[in-house]
Amino acid sequence: MPELPEVETIARGVDARVRGDRIIDAWFGSHREPFKTPPSRQSKGLVERRILSVHRTGKHIVVELGSQSDHQGGVTAQWIVHLGMTGRLLVTTPDAPVAKHTHARLSLESGRELRFVDPRRFGRLEFRDFAKTDSFRGPGAEPLTINGKEFAELFRGRKLAIKAALLNQTLLAGVGNIYADESLFRAGLRPRRQSRKLTRVELDRLRKALKEVLEHAIRLGGSSVSDYVGADGAKGFFQLEHYVYQRTGEPCRNCGNAIKRIVVAGRSTHYCSRCQS
Repeated sequence: MPELPEVETIARGVDARVRGDRIIDAWFGSHREPFKTPPSRQSKGLVERRILSVHRTGKHIVVELGSQSDHQGGVTAQWIVHLGMTGRLLVTTPDAPVAKHTHARLSLESGRELRFVDPRRFGRLEFRDFAKTDSFRGPGAEPLTINGKEFAELFRGRKLAIKAALLNQTLLAGVGNIYADESLFRAGLRPRRQSRKLTRVELDRLRKALKEVLEHAIRLGGSSVSDYVGADGAKGFFQLEHYVYQRTGEPCRNCGNAIKRIVVAGRSTHYCSRCQS
């Protein structure tokens, strides 16, 4: 599943290519799974709206939209894309081959198309009209901007393993398996440590490591370990710099010890027993 750096990379790429463009037509496929809002309502709500910006909230891509008449300034609606396990949001041209599992095609005034492709259909598409509902907000705190005190409060009194806590989207929005493993390694913390037993010094170290890992991954375009590609179809490069994730049995790049694999909260978890305590 695309995590925060991958979703951020896609959101930035889409924003750079379609900001200011107008949606002139919207086509949606027949499979029900990807649609949190019925396709007919999405199509009716999207057509003639101008794309004001595209950004990430947690693991969601949020397309901020203006009024259909353009008489009302500011954001009046949102199109919200969750990529699920295999979703892609691509900016392309109308004559580009249409992938088999394309579930949405937005035709733009500039001649481009914005397409949502999702082979496994775990992604979701939602439309929100502010005249009828509130704007979208992520379920948890933003890992890139949370301060030390707020971060420590998230884990106070929790018996959860710290790896499980990092994956809890109601606590931190956007952190997934890859970046939880990599951040815990850089912070020198074992994934099964109970959250409530971590000291403030250890939590500060984890917060800084998490922020550094996420920001570095964003600079490298995310991790392409499965289906992920950016808005232009290009792969990311952070997978080349993983210290522990999916490196079971390989030597630790820090100490040479073999990387171990365990299961925490039902997820494969990778760590170095010498570098992490």
